[in-house]
Amino acid sequence: METAANPWPAKHNRRYIARESPPKRDATERICDFDEIYGLFDEAVRAQASRCINCPDPPCVKSGCPLANRIPEWLALAADGRFLEAAALSRSTSNMPEICSRVCPQDRLCENACILNARSDPVSIGAVEKFINEYAFAHEPLDGGVAPPNGRKVAVVGSGPGGMACADELAKLGYAVTIFEAQTRPGGLLVNGIPSFKLEKDVVERRFDLLRRRGVKIECGVTVGRDVPLSLLREKFDAVYLAIGAQKPKELDIPGADLRGVFHALPFLIQKNIETSDEPPIDVRGKRVAVLGGGDTAMDCLRTAIRCGAREAICIYRRDLENMPGSRREYLNAVEEGAQFMFLTNAVSLSANAAGQVCEARCVRMELGEPDTKGRRKPRPIPASEFTLSIDVVLIAYGFDPVPIFAAGNSDKIDVNKWSGVIVDENQMTSVPGVFAGGDLVRGPDLVVRAVRDSRKAAAGIHTYLSSQTRV
Repeated sequence: METAANPWPAKHNRRYIARESPPKRDATERICDFDEIYGLFDEAVRAQASRCINCPDPPCVKSGCPLANRIPEWLALAADGRFLEAAALSRSTSNMPEICSRVCPQDRLCENACILNARSDPVSIGAVEKFINEYAFAHEPLDGGVAPPNGRKVAVVGSGPGGMACADELAKLGYAVTIFEAQTRPGGLLVNGIPSFKLEKDVVERRFDLLRRRGVKIECGVTVGRDVPLSLLREKFDAVYLAIGAQKPKELDIPGADLRGVFHALPFLIQKNIETSDEPPIDVRGKRVAVLGGGDTAMDCLRTAIRCGAREAICIYRRDLENMPGSRREYLNAVEEGAQFMFLTNAVSLSANAAGQVCEARCVRMELGEPDTKGRRKPRPIPASEFTLSIDVVLIAYGFDPVPIFAAGNSDKIDVNKWSGVIVDENQMTSVPGVFAGGDLVRGPDLVVRAVRDSRKAAAGIHTYLSSQTRV
């Protein structure tokens, strides 16, 4: 696009338009509540979208986006002001782009792959994606109607992003879908685990409203394997999709891990997210909180603790910033909000006061040695570098493992690997015919966008499988 004031074609916009981010609330304001910290672009979104140079073989699509979203295409539409068309194209490859744009670490995915990184800053892909989809919600109905029923029924176990995406895809194909959720509110970790300052709950509920309008039934408070055996679902439904995620926390294996005041990250986040819990409140007000780990869950704990009145929130992480798995955006937001970071540091034991409450962490300085099998340099302790740190609360954010298939027993004999991850074939089907699985239950803790990808693939696999079956 050329104008009198702009002699350069659109593909050269990067030369004179700097990257911008959407408006962000000041840290001193946002730590007082749990509201989302980012606003929406205004008309400046067109200029930001126009920074895309429309690569002939775009790495943001090929290697940066697990869903292979058609990013340059909808950026071009957004640059032209055709926001509804851009949003429709975005939705063609993603079942929840308004959610992924909020929670995906674009700095490690599409924006990290953007070719502009070679000489400039990447296109603000995530912020543009959020804008066009919020614009669509505000300006047009998105339910798409109810597909003609095909006479088949599918059960989806788990209502997190994977379960939502699979149910959405199947409903579009005319399947009667029922989602079974163990909690009293649907949404999985999108609602229970991710703080509202990153993803407000009404954004998730809006997506469930769409699913309901497409005919999807949602039954909450039902734990498959305890309240309803999987074998019964297999009798009542033509296929089953397992999307129960990975919520078994990795344990802290050091002396003092069982002291009072030591908690896993997820119970803390759930308690502060939904404000209803049968467990005693985890009080951090006025206390010095140590968070162990360096992923996005650790960032969520730090930022939540600050909002809950912690005197200090300190991240203890055994590698350096460069090797920290958490999103750089979330790290910077945590720093802005007052979180402290102790890199190349590892907690080796915890001590208690006379009342049995944790009061001190003994730590050791670390250095990075040779790379491990994934290419990350292994941390190793530096001799004679131990020191103590006064603390009042410890939050363990070392990650999660797949939940062993149904606590009441795996009577259907679904094959799992040594980490309890479900084994699936190229169509996401398990060793039990008609039972499919995906997301964290298969791959271990991973990104929302990969759970969506697995679930779209599973929906296609279910459709292929059932289309080949003779109706009884």
